[in-house]
Amino acid sequence: MKIFNTLTREKEKFVPIEQGKVKMYACGPTVYNFIHIGNARPICVFDTMRRYLEFKGYDVTFVQNFTDIDDKIIKKANEEGVTAKEIAERYINEYLTDTKGLGIREATIHPKATETIDEIKHIVETLEDKGFAYEANGDVLFRTKKDPGYGKLSHQPLEELESGARISVGEHKEDPLDFVLWKSAKPGEPHWSSRWGEGRPGWHIECTAMIHKHLGETIDIHCGGQDLIFPHHENEIAQSECCTGKEYAHYWMHNGYINVDNKKMSKSLGNFFTVREVAEKYGYEPIKYMMLSAHYRSPINYNLTIIEQCKAALERLHNCRDNLDFAIKNALPETADAAADEAFKQQVDSRKAQFIEAMDDDLNTADGIAAVFDLVRDINTFIAVPRAKEALSYASEMFDRLVTDVLGLLYERKEDNLDAEIEALIEQRQQARKEKNFALADKIRDDLKARGIVLLDTPQGVKWKMEN
Repeated sequence: MKIFNTLTREKEKFVPIEQGKVKMYACGPTVYNFIHIGNARPICVFDTMRRYLEFKGYDVTFVQNFTDIDDKIIKKANEEGVTAKEIAERYINEYLTDTKGLGIREATIHPKATETIDEIKHIVETLEDKGFAYEANGDVLFRTKKDPGYGKLSHQPLEELESGARISVGEHKEDPLDFVLWKSAKPGEPHWSSRWGEGRPGWHIECTAMIHKHLGETIDIHCGGQDLIFPHHENEIAQSECCTGKEYAHYWMHNGYINVDNKKMSKSLGNFFTVREVAEKYGYEPIKYMMLSAHYRSPINYNLTIIEQCKAALERLHNCRDNLDFAIKNALPETADAAADEAFKQQVDSRKAQFIEAMDDDLNTADGIAAVFDLVRDINTFIAVPRAKEALSYASEMFDRLVTDVLGLLYERKEDNLDAEIEALIEQRQQARKEKNFALADKIRDDLKARGIVLLDTPQGVKWKMEN
């Protein structure tokens, strides 16, 4: 497998630190509001990366944090007259509701910044002791000029980074690029004791401390949105590597932006949508599909046409899976064409190989989905006539592995159960047809349709579905 490494700007063969195991970290949300569709992209993409690595046989430890202490959380708490902890816990629960709706697997560990204070203070103390950090008016800041590698992730020279940096009134930085590791406490803010007095952590230090605590000083993959490259991930590298003297992460993965109607999403433009808002209108699964329908490093454009196309594509997948279930239920007791069965299984294997080739190429989910739809076409052609169960089950297992286990789609499949009365009506209709009582058969069919149940006569028997 090859991964495009932001650090080197090249596709590199993936070689984990420890054979058979992967240590992976994804930056999670700052929990002060509902997640928006831009937040959903890294959540969906890197959940799929984790799933694919497990499909490849790796034992993955996947850590995704919650930033539960931050200026925005404190501001929201003050506005509502509640504690910062109450705000954080509320929106952690809302986040988990949305990610469950999106079919996202929970991380191996979901650490919180407030549960990592001791580790944060230890890193800051070490940096200060080594001369990489200094105290100024109760704050502790990182000396970027002392780190010779600063800027290597964003690939910008310090002069250009400095031109975009400013020293605000009241700040006591030695250099515009210096960043806060520890903030002195303001009245009414949550705070913890430290050797610099009462205070709380800066944003960047939180992720580094959580990684050191749960994954170690060097990890395999660090990932997040493109907007985090600078300053967040750049600062993470600086503080970690200056603290430990070791490489922080071997591979850096960053997903592209999401635009809305070809414009950058922003509240000021009125084109800002939360995942919850979109899901209430279209469901969660089309959002998930949209996030995987393009290569993760490419921009995505969200609009109503796109989401409707995603719904239609998902309908094709659901129909194929339902038809395959029906074909298995009504399979022949033994094969009528062993050669055709074997040729079909080979086709299924070739689609799996096509899928793996796409996903091995820097997690190309777009081409992976194309391989899945080639498999759908093969299945639909094969089940047009009655088949034996063995070949059908082979395709069913492969479909589930690629579509549900790896891509995380079709996770909302539900078994539609007809009650005894409707089952009896379907049987009665079948008997009426055998007796050539077509008027009664048509009446039963029409009655069922009025109740939202559509009957489909197929070579394998009567198939039914609930009408949308």
